[in-house]
Amino acid sequence: MATKKLPLQSSNNANISKANGKTIEQTYQKKTQLEHILLRPDTYIGSVEKHTQTLWVWENDAMVHHPVTYVPGLYKIFDEILVNAADNKQRDPKMDALEVVIDPEQNFISVYNNGDGIPVEIHSEEGVYVPELIFGHLLTSSNYDDDEKKTTGGRNGYGAKLTNIFSTEFVIETADGKRQRKYKQVFSNNMGKKSEPIITKCKASENWTKVSFKPDLAKFNMEQLEADVVALMRKRVIDLGGCLGKTVKVKLNEQRIPVKSFEEYCKLFLDSSDAKREFLKVNSPDGVLRWEICVSLSEGQFQQVSFVNSIATIKGGTHVDYVANQIANHIMGVVNKKNKNANIKAHAVKNHLWMFVNALIDNPAFDSQTKETLTLRQSSFGSKCELQPDFLKKVEKNVGIVETLLSWAEFKNSKDLKKTDGKKSEKVKVEKLEDANDAGGRNSDKCTLILTEGDSAKALAMAGISVVGRDHYGVFPLRGKLLNVREASHKQVSENKEIESIKKILGLQTGKEYDSVKSLRYGHLMIMTDQDHDGSHIKGLLINFIHTFWPSLLKVPSFLVEFITPIVKATHKSGRLLAFYTMPEYESWRKSLGATSSGWSIKYYKGLGTSTSKEGKEYFQDLQKHRKDFVWADNQDGESIELAFSKKKIEARKNWLRQFEPGTHLDQKEKYISYTEFVNKELILFSMADLQRSIPSMLDGLKPGQRKILFCAFKRNFVKEAKVSQFSGYVSEHSAYHHGEQSLSSTIIGMAQDYVGSNNVNLLQPNGQFGTRNMGGKDHASSRYIYTRLSPIARFLFPKDDDTILDYLNEDGQSIEPTWYVPIIPMVLVNGSEGIGTGWSTFVPNYNPRDLVANVRRLLNDELMEPMDPWYKGFNGKIEKTSTKETGATFTVTGIIEEVDETTLRISELPVRRWTEDYKQFLETMTVSNDKAKDQFIKEVRAYGDENSVCFELILSEENLILAQQEGLLKKFKLTNTISTSNMHLFDSKGKIKKYDTPEEILEEFYHVRLEYYEKRKATLLEILEFELLRVENKVKFILGVVKGEIIVNNRKRADLLLELKNKGFTPFPKKKAVEAVVADTTDDAEDSEESPEESNRGVRASDYDYLLSMAIGTLTLEKVQELCAERDKLNAEVEDMRNATPKTLWMKDLDVLDQQLDEQDKLDIQAEEARAKIKKKVMNAAGKAPKPKPRKTNKKAAVVESIAEPMDVSGDSTTETANVTEVVKPKGRGGGSKKAPAKAKSVAVEEKSVAVEDDEEDDEVLALKERLAAYNLNSSPDHSGVVETEAPKAQKKAPAKRAAAKKKTLPSTDVSDGEDEIEISDDDDVFEPVGKKKGGRKPAAAKAAAAAPKPPKKRAPANKESVSVGQRLITQVLKPAEDAGISPDRKVRKMRASPFNKKSGAVLGKNISTSSSCILEEGEEVSPVPSLGSLEEEASEVVVVAPKARPQRENRGKKATYVISDSDTEEEDNNDDFDPSDDSDFDDDD
Repeated sequence: MATKKLPLQSSNNANISKANGKTIEQTYQKKTQLEHILLRPDTYIGSVEKHTQTLWVWENDAMVHHPVTYVPGLYKIFDEILVNAADNKQRDPKMDALEVVIDPEQNFISVYNNGDGIPVEIHSEEGVYVPELIFGHLLTSSNYDDDEKKTTGGRNGYGAKLTNIFSTEFVIETADGKRQRKYKQVFSNNMGKKSEPIITKCKASENWTKVSFKPDLAKFNMEQLEADVVALMRKRVIDLGGCLGKTVKVKLNEQRIPVKSFEEYCKLFLDSSDAKREFLKVNSPDGVLRWEICVSLSEGQFQQVSFVNSIATIKGGTHVDYVANQIANHIMGVVNKKNKNANIKAHAVKNHLWMFVNALIDNPAFDSQTKETLTLRQSSFGSKCELQPDFLKKVEKNVGIVETLLSWAEFKNSKDLKKTDGKKSEKVKVEKLEDANDAGGRNSDKCTLILTEGDSAKALAMAGISVVGRDHYGVFPLRGKLLNVREASHKQVSENKEIESIKKILGLQTGKEYDSVKSLRYGHLMIMTDQDHDGSHIKGLLINFIHTFWPSLLKVPSFLVEFITPIVKATHKSGRLLAFYTMPEYESWRKSLGATSSGWSIKYYKGLGTSTSKEGKEYFQDLQKHRKDFVWADNQDGESIELAFSKKKIEARKNWLRQFEPGTHLDQKEKYISYTEFVNKELILFSMADLQRSIPSMLDGLKPGQRKILFCAFKRNFVKEAKVSQFSGYVSEHSAYHHGEQSLSSTIIGMAQDYVGSNNVNLLQPNGQFGTRNMGGKDHASSRYIYTRLSPIARFLFPKDDDTILDYLNEDGQSIEPTWYVPIIPMVLVNGSEGIGTGWSTFVPNYNPRDLVANVRRLLNDELMEPMDPWYKGFNGKIEKTSTKETGATFTVTGIIEEVDETTLRISELPVRRWTEDYKQFLETMTVSNDKAKDQFIKEVRAYGDENSVCFELILSEENLILAQQEGLLKKFKLTNTISTSNMHLFDSKGKIKKYDTPEEILEEFYHVRLEYYEKRKATLLEILEFELLRVENKVKFILGVVKGEIIVNNRKRADLLLELKNKGFTPFPKKKAVEAVVADTTDDAEDSEESPEESNRGVRASDYDYLLSMAIGTLTLEKVQELCAERDKLNAEVEDMRNATPKTLWMKDLDVLDQQLDEQDKLDIQAEEARAKIKKKVMNAAGKAPKPKPRKTNKKAAVVESIAEPMDVSGDSTTETANVTEVVKPKGRGGGSKKAPAKAKSVAVEEKSVAVEDDEEDDEVLALKERLAAYNLNSSPDHSGVVETEAPKAQKKAPAKRAAAKKKTLPSTDVSDGEDEIEISDDDDVFEPVGKKKGGRKPAAAKAAAAAPKPPKKRAPANKESVSVGQRLITQVLKPAEDAGISPDRKVRKMRASPFNKKSGAVLGKNISTSSSCILEEGEEVSPVPSLGSLEEEASEVVVVAPKARPQRENRGKKATYVISDSDTEEEDNNDDFDPSDDSDFDDDD
């Protein structure tokens, strides 16, 4: 029911609240400050109720820690007066007495101190005496000036007034010697009443203050001062004795307290517990004692006794944290270093600390008026207390905290590990476990758990145990390698699922000593892994696991066993089968066969997955043969296990690996294997393999994975690009790579990377996104998207002539990469290296290949080497040597930073291996816009860099820029790092790990080995040449015999013919297994072709004379004899040259060729850098505006007549043909590419025939520019003068092999041919427009060669006006040719000869000339570039419209040639991905 509305009421009635009968005035009240303090005391002095708390109190002349019941408010009002007295020591250092009287019976307390008294003076503003103002008026204080740094306890203006308010009587007495006045005033009734002050005279020497008060116990619900409260008050007086020190005599009830310093004060607490402690005093720079610290050990909980300006901060605060954190962090590092498993955190250290801190803090701030916790920030303390290392060392050694924490960590770890313990039970639930039926039962000691390497091995084991039964055999697969638990953290161990599973399956319990296997679920643990190095490592890790936690188990006979499988099986055609369990055993057997090796087939079993289920059953049928028991011989076994796996045994492990002898292996015929034998004969093989995978060879600078990649690139003749993912598959197949495809792809990408800080000479080319300096290469694309191929320079560093003299390895019956390559300079210094292996790590900086070439030349000339400093390609900063020691030098790498103006800095280079993205994030942590930035130093960061360069502009305030300059720009912005040569560990030529101190030492050792290989190369090449010479001589002799009729070949038995050849002294050449199956440049076809091995018979085999009998009938002519005689003379000359050559001259020639390649590479790099600089300059100058599109420029060197550059096939409608012409852009920096001189032209009749192209290896040679120009045949016929053979540039650029073609332009028409194939093209046809860029295409011929032909090329009439684009002029306007030049300016019709090479050529008519200058030259005149015009209007005004003219006669042709000159060489060829070097054959001349 709704409430009835009341009628209107008077205002008095309206103010009455119906709810509680109170008026609004009674409900909402305003109190005075004094009334509020009395009404709500907890806000000011804390609780006025009794509390029970465990505190330190002073009882029976000792500090006692026990529960006390007290009223915090009463304790606080006493403490306020006490702190006021102590503060006077800061105001007047002469103060030397403080006396306290506590009389519980009289409920009386007084505090007296000498020193400067309170000024007895009337305050001019308040009109009262200062003592009354201070003690009788609220919110009065001398501590309000925060600009003045004070180390007193007073702060807010309450203090002593609160004591006055909560007292029935409060008396203030003071003597002001300066004014010779003594002051006394009595307050009563909770400061509600005050007497008039009594002022008397005193001596000038009298200076003191005394406050006496009687607490209003009723306000605290007390009747008298209770014993616990009095004990607490006494303790506060003792506190002051410790805080004020020796200069102040503190008395309690007229007796001096037994404490004269803070150190003595600490002893009151520590002597009772007999705890060790360390004490420290810290003075401020002006000599004032600001900090006193004592550190001791607590009992599992952090304890602290601390004071700020004599105030007892019973709950601590920032001052305690400041000191405790320093100690905790130091102790944490020490403990974790001593025990890697401890994983101690700072808070755990604090839990074992007992801290005493007495500090003087400027203007302290607390959490409340009760001042129990200091909240002031550390930066505002007014002083620093940075603990010195020697003090921390004393705490570490003397206090006992480290030992306590270590034992606590051990206990905690053991407790955590026990959570995953197993127990003996019949059933356990573990994923993928095939449990034995009797496991955990009464026959558990007869059960064997088989741990397999992966699921495939589990399948083999399951097949095997079907023979022996499931009752006593269980199987559990491991996922990869087990954790090395020896130094692993307890968290790693406890969270490791495999360890937890093994503990549950076996029933293992942490910390238990086992003398038998009765309490376990299984009596035996069998390890079944692959027979490779990683399988040995897994065995070792399992042994290490058991030895770390249950060493007693390894002493139980036959608890740990292994299951071995064959690594090689040899099957004879008769059915006989032999199994070998180690490679040395197999190698020995193979050598013993000798000539009887035929009939055996070999199969390698590297993994358990290779064996079939049938074979698995066979293994278990003969279980005793395949089962090997591990036995504990003595304590040396444990030491051997620790040697292999403990991080504390690094030096011992190095010595262990140094003593390794190749050929070491474990004899698998023995039934029992000691742990020492396993470590020293099997596990060491893994450690050596791991080391070889991580540390490169001194000779070639390659690790095995990189060497396999290079081997396959040479073997495949990897000049055509392929996807990285495809190439990695090829490497896996042809080099016996046994690791993951992802790892291999990453290695390929690393070998192709060329950004600053990666490779100085990349052996593979990065065609695609292979990573940049932005993210240190991590930003590369997936291997399935990017392409690579062999870098052209690779074969100049690793000459093909060396392939036959290398020592190639053999694995799985497959010949793979050599032990190491022998480049002509040490590649480990060119590209550097780093890695971490078993026992060793390495870091070798990059060096300049030119410095290495120069030093090799010096060594060849018996001169001293010059010292080399690290050098990184593309790095623009500085690398300076800063220190040199016996173990190596240290270099400082510095970036580039410059001042642009008063507020701007520009960073244009970062130190090597400091990646752009990481540095950008570092700069952002200093920007104003970053809320989380600790040091907001930079206003704005602007980035202008690209993937190759660095450019950051930093906008700062002028003040910050000055500060940065004072600190040092390089230091402030972290633009320096260091490179050291003190860790250059490499494998030497003997396969031993060796430390090198200088790069010169590496080069010196490399030099002698490489020189030996040049001697081997000379001998091998000489042998090959002499072999070929003998072969040619035999061919000549054979052909002459056939021609003369001395040898009858036809209509005879082959055996008779072979016998005749043998009797007539023809040399047999048995077929050898081709080296190309192993070495470089073997095509896939050659690799795939397999020859069945011929049976060896006594006498001559049929194939020995195949080189004679397989000759074609057409070669058995006198002409062939003459050709072979010429070849013989050439070989004789080569043999003579090789005999006269020395290893040093051979090396010098290789160095000369490498120098040329480096020059070519430098030119390309300079051009690329200039192009980037131009683009960057435009961007920087754009000031935020998009650049206007500018016409493209063509290459200056592309000076070619169109009809010569592009022979074409014209048929049908010429308009249609020419309208689809695409432009071919010349690649950047190629200069037209490498050109091959044209052969002598044939007659027209010969031209119409198909061109025969001979595939000759000599075509691969790169001619120098002068040689190429000189090689042109200038006597070509006019019909052939336009067809110039071009060749793809070899070994000159990183990009894939592409046809370097100059941009083609539409030129004035020239009559280039006559005859029935001529086609007339009229200017009345449609105007042709360019339609994009042509793919592929061949390169233009050199202008000079074309112009020098004896018969001038056909003339072209000028094209019509519309075909000239922006930036072009007609050449007639530029050079003003003579009137008698033979060209009619009004020619209209041009005819072009149809080209027979219609596959790659294209029509050139109607093509737009791209933005460049062009000119017409008289024959013999020099070509000079002409700058392009500024706009279309200016250009159009200079274009001459050519009038039509009848076609000239043949005899009038050829007085002028037309050339196109480009004024830019920075344009890239766009669409040339489809180029195939083999297509060059379309343009080869017939010899």
